[in-house]
Amino acid sequence: MMYWLLKHIFLGPLLKVLYRPRVKGLENLPRKGPFILAINHLSFVDSLFVPLLTPRRVVYLGKADYFDKWYMAWFFKAAGVIPVRREGGSASEAALLAGIRALKQGLVVGIYPEGTRSPDGRLYRGKTGVARMGLEARVPVVPVAVFGTDKVMPLDSKRPRLGVSVTIQFGKPLSFERFYDRPADRFVLRSVTDEILYEIMMLSGQEYVDEYASKVKDQLKAERAERERSTPQPSTRTPA
Repeated sequence: MMYWLLKHIFLGPLLKVLYRPRVKGLENLPRKGPFILAINHLSFVDSLFVPLLTPRRVVYLGKADYFDKWYMAWFFKAAGVIPVRREGGSASEAALLAGIRALKQGLVVGIYPEGTRSPDGRLYRGKTGVARMGLEARVPVVPVAVFGTDKVMPLDSKRPRLGVSVTIQFGKPLSFERFYDRPADRFVLRSVTDEILYEIMMLSGQEYVDEYASKVKDQLKAERAERERSTPQPSTRTPA
């Protein structure tokens, strides 16, 4: 109930007044049954605008740590975030299993195939979790392109900006029934993932980079640290 209250009574109307978001391709969304929304990731607020403009309830996967503090837990629960608990396994495996369970319950699961926000607005190589989730649960994948959210809340920003236009575009569902019997084949997983990212690229018009965004972020972070180390620091000595 809190999800729908947030969407239709509290947060949703406020976002619509402030940003007047537009949506395209609603006719491409299945009206019933589970499916995956595979979304390009430009900003933290992507997870607010996509559910706002999707008629059906959308759930996301999030680290269980988000639920440790009560004042954060209520919001994430209300927003439809499923806590992912590692319990001895890897975080990625736990997320996959949680997503597959949600899909088998008939839910719509939102996922960012790039794994993290784009550091520069380009579209980066997808991780194969989206493919495995789709093949294991045997559901279609809807590519989604988000526009403008990187200007609402840029990567290093701590507060949203006003006066920005946001658009969400849904592509046609992708079916991978031909691969349902090979959900663990790494070549199949890579092929399916690349096909999904290609469709997102065609929708968004983003430049594609055949590298993982997380790797590029680590490189940029290391370069910044190196520049800071090599920059002479002002002297704090007091003249004699």
